[in-house]
Amino acid sequence: MPQPTPSPGMVYLIGAGPGDPGLITVRGIECLRRADVVVYDRLANHSLLAHARGAELIDVGKQPHRHPVPQEEINALLVEHARAGKVVARLKGGDPFVFGRGGEEALALVEAGLPFEIVPGVTSAIAGPAYAGIPVTHRGLAYSVAFVTGHRADDLDDSGYNWPYLATGPDTLVILMGVSNLAMIVEQLIRHGRPPDTPAALVERASRTVQKTAVGVLENIVERAQAARIRPPAVIVIGRVAQLAEQLRWFDLPARRPLLGLRVLNTRPLEQAGEFSRRLMELGAEAVELPTTCITAVDDPAPLDQAVRRLVEQSAWEWVIFSSPNTVSYFLDRLLALGYDVRGLSRTRLAAVGHSTVSALLRYGLRPDLTPARHTTEGLLSELDDLPGRRILLPRANITSPRLAEALQTRGAQVDVLTTYLVRPAAPHPASLSALVDGGVDVATFVSPSAVEGLMSMLAAQQVTLPPDLRAACIGPATIEAARQAGFRVEIIPEKHTVDGLLEAMVQWRKGA
Repeated sequence: MPQPTPSPGMVYLIGAGPGDPGLITVRGIECLRRADVVVYDRLANHSLLAHARGAELIDVGKQPHRHPVPQEEINALLVEHARAGKVVARLKGGDPFVFGRGGEEALALVEAGLPFEIVPGVTSAIAGPAYAGIPVTHRGLAYSVAFVTGHRADDLDDSGYNWPYLATGPDTLVILMGVSNLAMIVEQLIRHGRPPDTPAALVERASRTVQKTAVGVLENIVERAQAARIRPPAVIVIGRVAQLAEQLRWFDLPARRPLLGLRVLNTRPLEQAGEFSRRLMELGAEAVELPTTCITAVDDPAPLDQAVRRLVEQSAWEWVIFSSPNTVSYFLDRLLALGYDVRGLSRTRLAAVGHSTVSALLRYGLRPDLTPARHTTEGLLSELDDLPGRRILLPRANITSPRLAEALQTRGAQVDVLTTYLVRPAAPHPASLSALVDGGVDVATFVSPSAVEGLMSMLAAQQVTLPPDLRAACIGPATIEAARQAGFRVEIIPEKHTVDGLLEAMVQWRKGA
C-alpha cells in the first residue's frame, strides 16, 4: 500500500537581529523552541541555536562574494523539510525583509503551497547606527532616512541606483553591504551634489563586543575606514546625524566593559552556553561558542528510579551530596516525574557544592544543610563530620572523577554512586572550531575537566591542533589539572571556584595584561 503523504509543516522566517542575541524578539525565540529544523545564516548569533534543543541544525552561512549554499538550494531546503511535515526555523541576521532575501524564500513557499510566518527582526540598518550612538533621525538634523544596499554600487549601469536623488534627497543614508564599494559610493554622492564635508560613519559588527566605528566626513571617510581596518559586515551612515557618534557613544566603552574585544572560547554545553556568553558579552568579550560536551538523560532510568524510591520511601541514605546544578535538576526532575514531591526528602540531609548548585536546589524549594566554603572535595570533607557508618548517596555524571567517593569511603562512610545524567562528546561547530584553530580566540574557558577532554577529543578527531599561545581560564583545581595535562597555558585561576569567580579573575587578568 502507498505510504500516506505527511501533513505539511510550517516555516518561520525569523529575524535574529544585528548580532547581540538579546535583540531577537520573544516570538523569534518561541519559534526556535518549536523547530524540528533550523536553517541559519552566518550573521545570526549562533548562541541562539541553544533555544532549538534537539533540532537539526543546517548552516547555510553566506559571506561577501562567497555563497557556500546558493539561494535556490536554501529555498529547496525549506520546501523539502516543510513538505516532510517538519517545523522549520529559517534564522536570518537582522530582519528577513530588509535586504535579507526573505521575500524570495517566502515566494518559494507560496509556490510550493506551504504555510509560513514572518517574524520581523531588529534590522542592523537601525541598530547598527544606534549602537554607535547615531540616531538615524534627529530633530533639527534629519527628518528622513533611506536604506540602501551597497552590494551593486560599483555597477554604474544598474538603474536601481538613483544617485541624484540619494545625494540630495534623504537627510540620512544608511547603506548595507557597501564596505567593498565605499570609495565608489562616496564618489557618486559627491559628484551628484552631496557636500564633501557631510558627516559619515561606518560601524562594523554592530552590537557585538568586537564592534568598531570609524567617523569622518565624506571626503575622508574612505581613509578613516581603512585606518580603522573596517571589514564586512558593516553599516555605512551618511548625514548630519553621524556627527553625534562621539557625543552619544555608549556601547564600546572600556570602563564599562573591561573585557572589550577579548575573544573567549565558551566550551559549556549548548543548553548552558547562552547564559555564560551573555555574561561575557556584558563585560565586553566576544564569546565564541564551541560546546565540547552535551548533556543527556541516562539511557536506562531504572537504577535512578529505584534510588529515588528507596530514598523517599525508606530513607535509605542519611546524606545526598549534589556537586553540580545538573545533578540537582536530573535527580529532582525524576523524583517529580515518579509522582513524589520534595517533602519526601524531609528526613534526608542535603549538601551542595557551589553557589550554582545551591541556587538549583532553591529553585525546587530546598535549602541545603551544608554548603562548604571551599567548593572542592577537600572543602566538603573538612566540613562533613562523623562520617564512619554514614550512608551517603552521590548523584553524578557518568564521567565524574571518583575522588570524592573514594575519599568518603576512606573515612568510613558507606557511599553509593548514582549516575544521574550522561556527558557525551559534542559534534563540533565548524565556524567556531575554525576560529579556534586559526587563532581567532584569545582565552579558552573551562568549567569542568570533561570540557577539556571533550575539546581535545574533538581536535584529535578533526586532526587539528591548538594554537601555541592560547591561554586558558579554569574554574577549579581538577579542571586546572586537566587543562595543564592537555597542554594549555592556564593563566587565569579564580580565588572562588564559581562562574562569578572565573569572570572576576578574567577581568583582573585583563587589567594586568
